Amino acid sequence: MGDKAPAKQKEGDGKKLTLGQNMLWNSFGSITYLACQWLITIFVVRLSDGYAAAGTLSLAMSVYNIFSPLAIYRMYTYQVSDTKHENTTGEYLAFRLITTGIALAGCVLYALATCPAEALPAIALYACYKIVTLLIDVMHGLDQLNRRMDYIGKSLILQGISSLAIFCAVFALSNNLELALAGMIASAVAIGIFYDLPRSSRFEKIRVGISRKKAFHLLGYCLPIVIAAIACAAAPAIPRQYLALIEGEAALGIYASVAAPVAIIQMGASYIYNPLLSTLSEAYQAHETRRLRNLLAKVLLGIAALGLICAVGFELLGAWLLTLIFGESIAPYTYLLLPVIACALVSAYVWFLNDLLVAFRQFKGSFIGNMVAAAVSIPATFFFVVNWDMNGVSFTGIASYGIGAVVMAFFIVAALRKNRRQAPDLPLDEPGSDNAL
Repeated sequence: MGDKAPAKQKEGDGKKLTLGQNMLWNSFGSITYLACQWLITIFVVRLSDGYAAAGTLSLAMSVYNIFSPLAIYRMYTYQVSDTKHENTTGEYLAFRLITTGIALAGCVLYALATCPAEALPAIALYACYKIVTLLIDVMHGLDQLNRRMDYIGKSLILQGISSLAIFCAVFALSNNLELALAGMIASAVAIGIFYDLPRSSRFEKIRVGISRKKAFHLLGYCLPIVIAAIACAAAPAIPRQYLALIEGEAALGIYASVAAPVAIIQMGASYIYNPLLSTLSEAYQAHETRRLRNLLAKVLLGIAALGLICAVGFELLGAWLLTLIFGESIAPYTYLLLPVIACALVSAYVWFLNDLLVAFRQFKGSFIGNMVAAAVSIPATFFFVVNWDMNGVSFTGIASYGIGAVVMAFFIVAALRKNRRQAPDLPLDEPGSDNAL
C-alpha cells in the first residue's frame, strides 16, 4: 500500500495506487459529491416559495437516517477490513439487497405511523435514491480493497454532478419534489450500471448471490453493531423530529439550512480516516502497536485540525455565507452556527470511533456506546429543544454524542491494551515493536 506507483497508469491496468493517491481521489470525489448534495438543499429553497419543500426534504433525510443503518448493516467498514477475504463481492452485494429491502420497508412503515401523509412519497423516493447509492457502494468496497480509489472518486463526482443537475432541472420545471427525487434515482442507476460495474468487475467477477446460511450468519453476527448504528442515527434524528412536531416543518427547514454547510466537518473527517480503515485493521491483526498508535494519533489530530479550521472559518464568514446563499430571510438565524459547529465536531469523532470499533471487530463497545448516546438524547431532547428551540437540537447532539464518544473511547483503549499484551515477541527493529527506533 505504501509502495510508490508509476507516475502514469492506465485505468484498469490492475496496479495499486499509493495511499496518498487513494486519499486524494477519495477526498476530491467525496467533497464534490457532498457539495452537490448540499447545493440540492440550497436550490430546494431557492427554487421554491418558502421553506416547506426544504422541510419535507429534511424530514425525508431524517427518517431515512434512522433506518439507514439497517440498509448499510455496517457492511462497508466490514468489507474493506475483510483482509482475509471471508466473502466475495457478489455475496456482499446480495446481502446489501436483503438489508436495503428490510430498511425500505421499515422506513415506509415508520413514516406511515409518524409523519404527515403528504410527506410519504418524498420519504419513500429519497430512501430509494439512497439505496441505489448503497448498492454502488459495495463495488466501491472492492475498489478500495484493490487500492483503486480513483474509481470511487470518479464515480462520486459523476453521481454528485448528475444528481444536482437533474434535481434542479426537474424541480425548476415542475416545482415537484417527488419528480426531482425520481430523476436522481434514474441518474444513480445509470452511473452504477455503465461506470462502476465494468470497472469493479476487472478485479473480481461479480456474481450476485449468497447462501441462506451465510446470510443468516452475517445478519446475526453484525446485528449488535447494526442496532448500535440505529441508535447512533436516532440520537440526532429524535430532536429534529421533535422540533418539526412542536415548531413545524419550516423550523426544521431553517435549522437544516444552517446546518448543511457545517456537515463538511463530519464528512471531511471521514475522508481522513476512511482510506486508512484497511491499514488500521491490518495493523491491529498483526499486533503492530506502534504503527497503530501513530495512525490513530494522526487521525485524531487531523479531525481536530479540520474542526478548528472550519470552526474559525464559519464563525468569521458563516453569517455572510448563509445570507449569500439563502438570502436575507436566513439572517435572523445565524446565531445557530456556533452550536451546530460544536455538534458537527463531536459527531465526527463518534463516526470515527464507531468505524474503528467495527474494524477491530469490537462490536460490544460500539453497541454500548451508541445505546448510551440514544438513551441520553431522549431526555435531552425534551429539555434542550423545549428551552432553546432550534439550538436545542445542537445541544442535544453535543450531550448525547459526547457521552457516547467517551464510552466508546474507553473500549478502544481497552482493546489496544489487550492487543498489545497478545503481541508476539518481536525483534527490536520490527515495525510493530515498541522498541523499534
